[in-house]
Amino acid sequence: MNDPVAAKLTESLAAAGFLCLGGFEPGPSDQVPALANGQSVNSLYLIGSTGPSLWPFLCRSPEYSDDEPDPLDRYTRRVLRNLATDLGYEVLFPFDGPPYHPFQRWALKCGGFSQSPLGVLAHTNYGPWAGFRAVFLSSGRTFDGTGTHSSGPCETCHDKPCISICPVDAITSSIGYDVPKCRDHLRMENHTKCWSGCLARRACPYGTDHQQDTETAYLHMKSFVDL
Repeated sequence: MNDPVAAKLTESLAAAGFLCLGGFEPGPSDQVPALANGQSVNSLYLIGSTGPSLWPFLCRSPEYSDDEPDPLDRYTRRVLRNLATDLGYEVLFPFDGPPYHPFQRWALKCGGFSQSPLGVLAHTNYGPWAGFRAVFLSSGRTFDGTGTHSSGPCETCHDKPCISICPVDAITSSIGYDVPKCRDHLRMENHTKCWSGCLARRACPYGTDHQQDTETAYLHMKSFVDL
């Protein structure tokens, strides 16, 4: 993104471990709710994090050490809600609901993403390591168009190593991602390498510099398996 508003937003987000993954001008079909004052949203920014970028900030947060559940979501809510207020945005989170907002559809509208066999979206620069944390909304118009509409990496990835490496064949080209099979494997094999990070995600040739470290991966795996 090349507009000055996004540049200022990106700088502020980076100071808390987040980044701006793109944005667009929503239309009626995008299911973006109106602002609290009833005005229409004319600019949507997708806020996320990648790999190890957020981990140092989370580890220093009170949410990480208070032994309460969902430290990542609570840190995200506190920090991004305050930042949105300071910068004059309203904010929505993917973990608020039901009903839940169509974050994956919004990401595809931003451009650079494609649907991967893993169930997550993969980004041209960040691979499958971009986590969606919030969207910032504004009535101001800051985009020349409604989105870049550029496709992500999966459409041109012919080898698809993410499929062949899964030790229990929980990912196939015909069915996609078999979540119950993956969870069963993790529950039965507490010392499996998958607890250090999904092998299929790590096999993706895109965004290798943004992979999660083992500590971050373990936190996400615990949440995924619900231990």
